[in-house]
Amino acid sequence: MEQKKCNICGKIIREEQGLFKEDVLEVTKNWGYFSTKDMERHKFLVCETCYDKWISGFKIPPVVEDCTEAL
Repeated sequence: MEQKKCNICGKIIREEQGLFKEDVLEVTKNWGYFSTKDMERHKFLVCETCYDKWISGFKIPPVVEDCTEAL
């Protein structure tokens, strides 16, 4: 089984029986006609530490809302 890794830092994401044992950001983007990546699908994982570093550089921060239950 191939190990999943954070695409930014390369950290191995712990996984058991197909389930992540730590939370990560999973991104899948299907690029469309008005892109230079027309008809490509890009997928990557970002660990929580790299996510925090990444969003700290955003000019407009993400909207953060409290959740009452985990999905």
